[in-house]
Amino acid sequence: MNISSIVIQTKPEYVEEIIATCEANDFCDYHFHDIEKGKIVVTIEGENLDEEMSKMKKIEKIPHVICADMMMAYSEDELDAEREKLEQSPSVPPILNDENVALKDIVYKGDLKKKIH
Repeated sequence: MNISSIVIQTKPEYVEEIIATCEANDFCDYHFHDIEKGKIVVTIEGENLDEEMSKMKKIEKIPHVICADMMMAYSEDELDAEREKLEQSPSVPPILNDENVALKDIVYKGDLKKKIH
């Protein structure tokens, strides 16, 4: 399952009309808006990227939509793959257990798992 947030840009006078269109259809879920800036935030869901892109195109075709940009995307498959990587990696990086490595030579760069000798 994929979930993405979309920011829709329009002129302020069309915000309410576009929100009504979004709420009346099943291709997105409306969350909030800034009427002065003409921005509307919705989310779309899909089993895969193709389904999400299809829904994004429907949003772009709504009358008075200037643009619709994907701001954040979540993919359940990617999350599962990253969890599996974490589960298979050692809990303590080998460099920290190596008695031949001086502490002064260990430089933390935000990810000790990539610092393997």
